[in-house]
Amino acid sequence: MKTTTPLRVALAGLGTVGGGVIRLLDTNRDLIARRAGRPIEVVAVSARDRYKDRGLDLARFAWVDDTRELAAHDGADVVVELIGGSDGPALTLARATLAAGKGFVTANKAMLAHHGLDLAQAAEQAGVPLKFEAAVAGGVPVIKGLREGAAANEIGRVYGILNGTCNFILSKMEAEGLDFADVLREAQALGYAEADPSFDIDGVDAAHKLSILASIAFGTQPAFDDVSATGVRHVIAADIAEAASLGYKVRLVGVAEAGAGGLFQRVHPHLVPIDHPLAHVTGSLNAVVAEGNFVGRLFFQGAGAGDGPTASAVVADLIDIARGEFGPPYAMPAAALVAAPKADSGARRGRAYLRFTVQDKVGVLAEIAAAMRDAGVSIESLIQRGVTTDGSVIVAIVTHEGPERAVAHALETLRGSQSLAGQPMWMHILG
Repeated sequence: MKTTTPLRVALAGLGTVGGGVIRLLDTNRDLIARRAGRPIEVVAVSARDRYKDRGLDLARFAWVDDTRELAAHDGADVVVELIGGSDGPALTLARATLAAGKGFVTANKAMLAHHGLDLAQAAEQAGVPLKFEAAVAGGVPVIKGLREGAAANEIGRVYGILNGTCNFILSKMEAEGLDFADVLREAQALGYAEADPSFDIDGVDAAHKLSILASIAFGTQPAFDDVSATGVRHVIAADIAEAASLGYKVRLVGVAEAGAGGLFQRVHPHLVPIDHPLAHVTGSLNAVVAEGNFVGRLFFQGAGAGDGPTASAVVADLIDIARGEFGPPYAMPAAALVAAPKADSGARRGRAYLRFTVQDKVGVLAEIAAAMRDAGVSIESLIQRGVTTDGSVIVAIVTHEGPERAVAHALETLRGSQSLAGQPMWMHILG
């Protein structure tokens, strides 16, 4: 029912995204009011530094020094949390807001990955919305797409490129033949990577997002601790070049499937076939693929971060709340979410790319081949490249389809071998 009463918003966090939310609400004020059926107004804000120049007129809003006190602000109907962190002030604010009977909107994937089930239960008990479209893939409406657009489908698999920093690095390595360390420095200079990029390049950020997607797609309880995460830190230019020669692109892909054996969740570098849509996702873009039993393959792509795209997702959630449109945060009541066991990855079958950096001496290839043979790994191709500047040699193997347990056993056999310089690189081939 249309009303002229505005939806009043308290905003925690005035960084890039928080400022973007205010600018978006100002710029598209009339359009947003028409689409929401009522105005949406920020009434209170909070951040660490009250006096920092953010290029915004903040005098029109009530300032709250302690972010957590926004939950009790009399003039606010909804609290938007954009301060981040899995625990601490963000979690305290979330719990207090829901306990106060107010809606809560967040872009905080870490908090949802660790505490999403508890927060969903609290929101349902209070009968208020908990919305988090901006927590996964920035401005790409993948959560809404899965939760609403594909709600009638059984999802067989959800997977995609969930971290823009890693995708920027891999795309740049691919385009210019550079090594990881050089591109990481450029990504930090451009603002794509943090000063401490560990969460991004080690796959943790993507794992947070994957656990949220998996819960919505499969009706399972969020299980971040069961996500196996390996980042891109050890991908080298030779891997990118070798993949290209074989008809693949290297991408950091998060994959989730639910089946009789439990819930499988993994973030890992993959070789993606050149004719697959994910192979053409470049730069800092994100992309998600969901496979439904009636709708078929759904492909979502767009900007995964930044003030504009992320603010767009936050305000889209506010519009839904203004309309009175919200349901269970994870697409079904929290009580219906299944506590799925962690699937055994060793039983999965697939093809693999294995890269070894070895000493240039007789018998090395025989040692590797013997380890593969003894573990039951069938080799499709083996390529040895010339001697590098440090005297080592690159050996790349592509396996036939087989159980992952066999590959893991072969690599364990080779661990510590005096013939190897460093640990092998294992990348799955997306099938």
